[in-house]
Amino acid sequence: MSPRLSILLPTWNGARDLARLLPALAAQSLWPECELLATDSSSTDDTAALLRDAGAEVEVIPKSEFGHGRTRNALAARARGERLVFLSQDVVPGGPEFLAELVAPLELARVAGAYARVLPHEDDDPLTVRTVLAAPEARAEAPRLEPVEASELWRLPGAERLERLRFNNVASAVRADVFHELEFPDVPFGEDFAWAARVAAAGWDVRFAPAAVAHHAHRYTPSEAFERYRLDAAFHREIHGHLLRPTWTSVLRGIVYELREDWRFVGKRPGASRASLLRAPALRGAQVLGQLWGSRGWGPDFWPTEDKSEVGSGR
Repeated sequence: MSPRLSILLPTWNGARDLARLLPALAAQSLWPECELLATDSSSTDDTAALLRDAGAEVEVIPKSEFGHGRTRNALAARARGERLVFLSQDVVPGGPEFLAELVAPLELARVAGAYARVLPHEDDDPLTVRTVLAAPEARAEAPRLEPVEASELWRLPGAERLERLRFNNVASAVRADVFHELEFPDVPFGEDFAWAARVAAAGWDVRFAPAAVAHHAHRYTPSEAFERYRLDAAFHREIHGHLLRPTWTSVLRGIVYELREDWRFVGKRPGASRASLLRAPALRGAQVLGQLWGSRGWGPDFWPTEDKSEVGSGR
């Protein structure tokens, strides 16, 4: 009998993360209806062994062949489930009904995909916690937006269009029948947003599923933060025409804002040490400068090989 859900995991050196994720998946109420598939980018730790011990079907590829979109597309091509659940290896479901809550919106007419609410782990450092909680995916309720015809979507202002096309592959679910017609574009970043644009252009909708809580966070170094936020800003400039940080004045405002919010957050957080603020200037400075670089189009090309028309915008 075919499984109801296919859980799809791209992995690399994820043994420590999987030690938390795999037991949480096995505790899901829908686990008996799931298959677990992984594509591992030639890990040098026990990732593949842990996955196989958990019953996963594992394909190993050279690390150089990994791509955010194409690796997930290859995973989906192996799947037998009616619903495809894409998870990052370092995510942890917030409870045994996580999968059920994540796939529930797919029962609605014309809903092609859903994505989870993302909250930090209990043991994350204060600056990482604030970064996660400030993201739109951390909110407790879905935004209320008036319906818009697909033909009108690309006439909306960039910031509004961005809100309507929000999607997050940290923890997402899609209808298999739709996905086999509309795969992720093979882009270097933002395949989830780009996919949302594709399905919207085809008349489908995506939904935020706040009842499905996923714990996930990255503790960035300044150099990692710069590159992460540069790519994000470049993506939104190219696809949505939306400049996250267009001027040096906005950079100054951004750094002041981030440092002030860090100070307020740490001061109000029980048990948080103000020593964590010592890394705030370098971290937030790199973050905001990365947004400037991406908004200005500085640095390496964002589109080294991909045809921009493939992301669904037609731009």
